[in-house]
Amino acid sequence: MKNERAASLTLSDLDRTDRHILRLLQADASVSNQALAEKVHLSPPACLRRVERLKKAGLIRQVVALLEPQALDMGMLVMIGVVLDRSTPETFEDFESAVQKVSGCMECHVVTGEFDYVMLLRTKDNESFNRLHAEQLLYLPGVRQIRTFIGLRQVLSTTRLPI
Repeated sequence: MKNERAASLTLSDLDRTDRHILRLLQADASVSNQALAEKVHLSPPACLRRVERLKKAGLIRQVVALLEPQALDMGMLVMIGVVLDRSTPETFEDFESAVQKVSGCMECHVVTGEFDYVMLLRTKDNESFNRLHAEQLLYLPGVRQIRTFIGLRQVLSTTRLPI
């Protein structure tokens, strides 16, 4: 019964301490359990149990390091709107399978409105994007139209959810 409860946690099930833990981990997931426990006023074992419960419930999906794109020659941000030629399950499935292999593709979302998908890519510069476009994007299956938007200046980028 206890495991079933943990697996079905929602935002409304979280107390102030759970929310505080999540906010702190969003800011710096490399914080030690000892330091985290001190910040949320719990013993280290109690804090670790809460973090493990949040992980098991799927509220903490993954712990990662956020890399600096410019330092890794991936400073160009490209947003791409994609329109498919047909709206069939097979067309969507083929496109979604192929887009998984596009170099530098960070995100791909099914959207409403003018496009079927919006993709977010990182690449080095115009030349590398042109090569990516010619070698990969033009060959995505089922695509009728691609509209490209180059990011000029980042105003906001965050991974933090407002909890």
